Amino acid sequence: MTESYKRVFDRNLQAFFADAARISLHDPRMAIFVARATRHQARAAQVRRGWEAVGVHVPAFMIISVTHRCNLACQGCYARAQHPTAEVEMTADKLRGVIAEADTLGVSIMMLAGGEPLTRPEVLDIAGEHPRVIFPLFTNGMLIDDTVVRHLRRHRNIVPVLSIEGRQNETDLRRGSGVHERALEMMARLHRAGVFFGTSLTVTRQNYDLVTGRPFLQRMLDTGCRLFFFVDYVPVQPGTECLTLTQEQRDDEATRLAAYRDELPGLFVAFPGDEEMYGGCLAAGRGFVHVSPSGRLEPCPFAPYSDVSLQDVSLRQALRSRFLEAIRTSDEHLGETNGGCALWERRQWVQSLLHTATTDALPVPLDSAAVADH
Repeated sequence: MTESYKRVFDRNLQAFFADAARISLHDPRMAIFVARATRHQARAAQVRRGWEAVGVHVPAFMIISVTHRCNLACQGCYARAQHPTAEVEMTADKLRGVIAEADTLGVSIMMLAGGEPLTRPEVLDIAGEHPRVIFPLFTNGMLIDDTVVRHLRRHRNIVPVLSIEGRQNETDLRRGSGVHERALEMMARLHRAGVFFGTSLTVTRQNYDLVTGRPFLQRMLDTGCRLFFFVDYVPVQPGTECLTLTQEQRDDEATRLAAYRDELPGLFVAFPGDEEMYGGCLAAGRGFVHVSPSGRLEPCPFAPYSDVSLQDVSLRQALRSRFLEAIRTSDEHLGETNGGCALWERRQWVQSLLHTATTDALPVPLDSAAVADH
């Protein structure tokens, strides 16, 4: 298996921060923060390479779903669909320990998701303890108040990303009456406070032209939004396959976003996006891993399978999971599919890997002497 995808990934990460530096020139405080963050990204990549040399595969990104709880009941919510039974969530102390260890291992971007992460306001304090790490905070925005805004002003490494579906009709249909207007009010509040923020857009076959169109993006830029996450719809509920992007739309999405990166004062990220450049899916640690609210280490939010829990072992040991390694080393199964998510489309194969992994013992702990310098 070639490891060249790591170099491609790190190079694209550097390009992302170069774009961030460009659009932050009008804000001296933000420009200083971006410069420091860029230097840390380079140092973190060196740390990850050091761990790789002793058998620990550390990704640059980690998605942490801190809770199942949410103050909304959005139609087609993948968190509800993937985890219908509530589990005991990690305590604040356990979550704090996981994030601290991830920082020392070289994980440099930790996305906070849910549920609604602001139903656990302690996550703001925990993230603030790690100023070198970038924490995109995926939120519906309804729980942002003056206290949250003050915290975000103090800790620029926490970047609120407010979720909408497009215009008022699209957003309120899925998220509830009045949500769109309230989200825009929160964006205006963040902009007035000088907080860097973004938006997350679930991209479907139906709303593709709207949310990737220049007029809509310009309106969002006018609100002060500078970060755009385009999350391609994954059909986690039967009967919704018709919402996935067509191949033509997926190809066009890559072209459009590349043009916007050159022409507009914003940062544009597609997920899963154009993973072919990396040789396929970036889950299972190739680019990122997912931590469930209960502490299970999973390949991806859309593949809620795990053979190890951070309630039982350290993150360092959990990253040596045989299950995750089996996915990472199966290049022929990681190519993109019409659904946009290789692991979802091949979930029976993923489940078979999990069955095999759980019949073996957990990975043995690393020799402490081998990691003394990390």
